[in-house]
Amino acid sequence: MYKRFTLPQILTWGFFGIIFLGTLLLLLPIATTHGQHTDFMTALFTATSATCITGLTLVDTANHWTFFGQIILLILIEIGALGFMSFTVLLYTLTNREMKLTTRLLVKDSLNLANLADTRTVMTYVISLSLAIQVLGALLLLPVFVPKFGWLSGSYYSLCHAISSFGNAGFVFFPGDFKIFADNTYMLLVTSVLIIAGGLGFLVWRDILLYRQTHRVSLHTKIAMGTSGILIMLAFLTFFVTEWRLPLLNHQNWWHRLVDTLFLAITPRTAGFAILPYAKLSLAGIAFTMLLMFIGGTPGSTAGGIKTTTLGLLTLQTWAALRGKTDVTLGNRRFSQDNINRALMLTFISAVFLVVTTLLLSLTETVPRHFGIEYIAFEVFAAFSTAGLSLGLTPHLTTFGQILIMLVMFVGRVGVFTVMFSVLNVHNRPAAFRYPQENILIG
Repeated sequence: MYKRFTLPQILTWGFFGIIFLGTLLLLLPIATTHGQHTDFMTALFTATSATCITGLTLVDTANHWTFFGQIILLILIEIGALGFMSFTVLLYTLTNREMKLTTRLLVKDSLNLANLADTRTVMTYVISLSLAIQVLGALLLLPVFVPKFGWLSGSYYSLCHAISSFGNAGFVFFPGDFKIFADNTYMLLVTSVLIIAGGLGFLVWRDILLYRQTHRVSLHTKIAMGTSGILIMLAFLTFFVTEWRLPLLNHQNWWHRLVDTLFLAITPRTAGFAILPYAKLSLAGIAFTMLLMFIGGTPGSTAGGIKTTTLGLLTLQTWAALRGKTDVTLGNRRFSQDNINRALMLTFISAVFLVVTTLLLSLTETVPRHFGIEYIAFEVFAAFSTAGLSLGLTPHLTTFGQILIMLVMFVGRVGVFTVMFSVLNVHNRPAAFRYPQENILIG
């Protein structure tokens, strides 16, 4: 069976299969609360959003879905966050069977591993670490939810929010809105840590935890952590300036204002939790939020976007070129030209994809009078980065708009290259000859 498809095609169709199965389960009467109706598009959109860990929803998660329906969503979020190949490895591990070469290649592609040598070890580590962080997160959230909802419901909501936060899914399973915790600094800080833990990537955490033994970190970890840290600090300072007069923050004391601003800096990259209506942000704040969503998190993590390593690599390439250097280096290591070319191609294709999608949606969707094109562009960027934030368009999407946003969510989670190579059926073919080289004027 595997021989008929390329590895990107298997990964792409695998996610399609999970979404379709999730849709069928959400269509069951037992998944919908009494008095609510779930049509096919609602089930498909919700299953896509959960599997792609986005958080955009057409219905209220807590009120529309029963306990069974919410469990289905949690399972889809776990599969989307860890990748369906993780559960394949878990099955092989539990049955003590040896993985086939094709399975190892799929795992390597799904987590962007450099080689096949430690595929099974890395995946086992990924699953164990993920479960440990989510359980710890649930325990830390008990003091928030138990006093408010009681032991049984509070424990359940703690676990749901830990899974949703670590998976950067943005789904809210408890009654009410996440905005009720805008003044709860403990809740926001725990959620922020879970978001960062999921958005950094499993390979980065592996490097950090094994540092005492290896006394080194990979170039991937250095550029991922460096770029992430700079983005958080830059975003904090930017929002602190652009939203200085925001009424929703002005009434708070300095401590709450700082924590809320920090949360605003962390959540747009991929998490999707909102402590205030994003429509209330300044135009500068909305524009910067879209930039953060376009960047996203780290490869091999629960995040979407073009990724922090892409931004870091292109920044280093630009800095090297401005200084007249041909090599791009960091930490006594040189980046390959192929690495740089892939980063440039990914950024260009992603930008074109988002622009075209925004233009198409502008033909079918209704924009309120007090908004401009940013009303639609914000939704597209949020879907691509799997952030799940919205200015209010999601519940009002047309059928065409829902299909297009689902496509953007899928591409954002599975990956631009994976989807593109699966559709185009790309194979590396060495050229029989090369044409003479010639330059054109640039700039």
